[in-house]
Amino acid sequence: MAESNRLTFTDVEIRSYLPSGWGIRPHRASTWDAGNSTYQIEVYDSADNSWPLKITGKDAAASGRLEALKASVDVLYRKHLR
Repeated sequence: MAESNRLTFTDVEIRSYLPSGWGIRPHRASTWDAGNSTYQIEVYDSADNSWPLKITGKDAAASGRLEALKASVDVLYRKHLR
């Protein structure tokens, strides 16, 4: 993805897909890694553990940005339950 096509999400979009009790770390900016075409933001769970939420440009191009967000949150949540 070119820099002009960088992947972005609003806080509301991200929070709407996070499980209950999870949130976005305050004062932590999201990042766009153009080399890996990956959007990343730090989220926390109900036990105050931090987790990196990553969404790739490839996934967003294939299924749409919100579906890619949903899938990334699902994967992160399943890792959290292990």
